[in-house]
Amino acid sequence: MLSAEIKTENLKTIVNVISTLIDEVKFTISREGMVLKAVDPAHVAMIEMDIGSGAFDKYSYDSEEDFFDIGMDLEKIKAIIKLASLGDAIKLSMDPKTGKAVFSIGTITRSMNLVDASGIMTPKVPNLNLSSNVTVMAEYLQKGVRAAESISDHIAIDLNGNEFRLSCSGDTDDARLELSGDEILSIEVAGPIRSLFPLDYFSNLIKAVPASTEVTLELETNNPVRLRFTLADGNVSVAYFLAPRIE
Repeated sequence: MLSAEIKTENLKTIVNVISTLIDEVKFTISREGMVLKAVDPAHVAMIEMDIGSGAFDKYSYDSEEDFFDIGMDLEKIKAIIKLASLGDAIKLSMDPKTGKAVFSIGTITRSMNLVDASGIMTPKVPNLNLSSNVTVMAEYLQKGVRAAESISDHIAIDLNGNEFRLSCSGDTDDARLELSGDEILSIEVAGPIRSLFPLDYFSNLIKAVPASTEVTLELETNNPVRLRFTLADGNVSVAYFLAPRIE
């Protein structure tokens, strides 16, 4: 049994990030918090998220087991979040024995059936040795994908020296975002790096991340990119993997 309370904006951000890939998710719940690993149906992208108990205003785990798994429909949670106002806290309880989750927002209470977690696959996290990385604000990445969306269905990421570039080319138009100097929070480059990625996956994730978030991209030419960032004042850590398109 889990009983917890969380700020609406924290729950909304967590759900929005996960739902860029999947509609149903399996959470592994323990005294330390909640963990999930999920891959999209096309196996193009994967997410690993660790939601520490500190992400909640209140968190109470009551079970003889060290952990238990539950499955949830994210669209139903989104509908519940819409009932809350900015600044509201959402109370929730989940009990795998009853197969129910209960959400309370002020005078409103909603209950839902949990999804059978045994039918949701837990993917294996790839062990990637990526030689280069760059950390920038999500706000810059959001500007870059907005510039690219009407031009192409893929986006290129380049690292060279102390420069970071997002670019795309279409039949008649092209667009690029170039960052250097103070616009880059940190950068480590082992030679020129260039990879192509599907724009829709990259864009959907970046749009779900708060603009003020620091995002680290770990790269190797023609290898998956791993994006790392934290949410809820550092209490939620996210690793997002996206497969490349080979030129």
